[in-house]
Amino acid sequence: MSTSSKRAEENLAAPLPGAAPEPAGAAVASEARATKFQQMLTALKGVPLGTLGDVSARLIRGRMDKLPKVLFSIRVKLSIAVIGMILVTIAGLSYFILNHQGEQLYRQTVTTGKISLTFFVANSRVPLLNDNILALNTLVKEASETEGLLYAVISDRQGKIVAHTDPHRIGAQLEKPAGASVETKEGAITYFNYVGEKSQRVLNLAGPIDFNKIKLGQIDVGISLDFIDQQTRKEALFILVLSLFILGAAMVVAVVLAHGFSQPISKLVRATQEIGAGNYQYKITEKRTDELGQLAASFNFMSDELFKKQLMQGAFGKYVGSDVLDMIMANPENAMVKGTLSEASVLFTDIRGFTSFSETHSAEQVVESLNEMFEICTRAIIENGGYVDKFIGDAVLGVFGVPVPHADHVERAVRACIGMQNELKERAGQGKNQILGKVGIGLNAGTVVSGNIGSSDKMEYTVIGDAVNVASRLNGVAESGEIIVSDSIVNALGDRLKVKPLEPTKLKGKAEPVMTYKIIALN
Repeated sequence: MSTSSKRAEENLAAPLPGAAPEPAGAAVASEARATKFQQMLTALKGVPLGTLGDVSARLIRGRMDKLPKVLFSIRVKLSIAVIGMILVTIAGLSYFILNHQGEQLYRQTVTTGKISLTFFVANSRVPLLNDNILALNTLVKEASETEGLLYAVISDRQGKIVAHTDPHRIGAQLEKPAGASVETKEGAITYFNYVGEKSQRVLNLAGPIDFNKIKLGQIDVGISLDFIDQQTRKEALFILVLSLFILGAAMVVAVVLAHGFSQPISKLVRATQEIGAGNYQYKITEKRTDELGQLAASFNFMSDELFKKQLMQGAFGKYVGSDVLDMIMANPENAMVKGTLSEASVLFTDIRGFTSFSETHSAEQVVESLNEMFEICTRAIIENGGYVDKFIGDAVLGVFGVPVPHADHVERAVRACIGMQNELKERAGQGKNQILGKVGIGLNAGTVVSGNIGSSDKMEYTVIGDAVNVASRLNGVAESGEIIVSDSIVNALGDRLKVKPLEPTKLKGKAEPVMTYKIIALN
């Protein structure tokens, strides 16, 4: 096949600009599909000739451009989520660990204080009973040298201090420090906390000094609690360093995991954009054994199926026309595709003297001239809501009313015939293509059988019946530049159609001569 022939074939398969004229009268319910198709043609008005796939690709790309922009990628979100969870976990664990440790240290301090208190009680009972102040102060002085022990105080039964680590306070009355917490009593021992000099936290434990159940006095010891805060700060620093190490490792893991999730998704987004642009052969090269791998394999399978559908639609559409193809793809089991009786208008075009023209011109010139004629005829048929059934040599078979029903299929067919003859004559007047001015058209309306006809190996959608045969015979009667119609066309349009009656014509297959008319104009 020559280059010009291929180009013409592509042009004939493509949706053409323009829209069908507004139907006369009120539209019937059966015309809903036809009206929708005509609106689509109107929307494509002014678009250069191309395949329907190209137009769809442009529309999809336009919608893809309107998709919301990604502000934060999944990689960033997943990384932030993982790191945030780790931070919350570390902070929570640190809080509970440090609090628990502080409580444990406090209990240990209380226990240590009780032991010290027991020692003081055991060693101060006899000196206090004998009023040996020197022995009591010696005991207190030795105790003050113990690490962590801030003071020791011995008072008599009247609360008068008789021994103290601070000798200046001997003889004073024992008083509870200001700001002391509520006392806690465990057996004979009580204890409370308070803040001493230089904001030092102190645990004060007090126990009675008795002899034979007779209270001789009381012993108070003060233990510093600052070491608990120091130990807590050390542990907090250790936890902080450990947390930073864990956080750094977590960030690496989070980035790796996020990349592992986001990269396939990014590839999938890229693949959907390619598919939207019409590149159905685009593949995702992602080899994984998880759900993302299954997703990639499923997407590749989908692209393969879309590519096969595109090939089928592109090839099949060149034979049946875009409107018929849309109906087949939408509902393959449609009864009209299987075979129905319908009212339709059928036109045939043919070139007068084509045989001699083809004998005196090169094959390239013949194909180029023929394709130009086919393009004009196809455009006129489609713009008026019909479809090109087939090309037969130098002839075109156009059908109106099936498979997309139109109540005004006769008027549409007449408009298409007049439109194509006007353009053929105009182009022929330019003198570049001789055959354009030698086209005759036959038009008839009636009942046809429409549907898929052929064998299991090859099928085609077409129309058959007496109405088709009569249209073919009328085409044989038409001279160059003429449109010859039958009674069915004239009766359908009445006074709106201006015609010139011809002599009754004997047509092959008809017992009686048939009235024929030449169209002059359509009001």
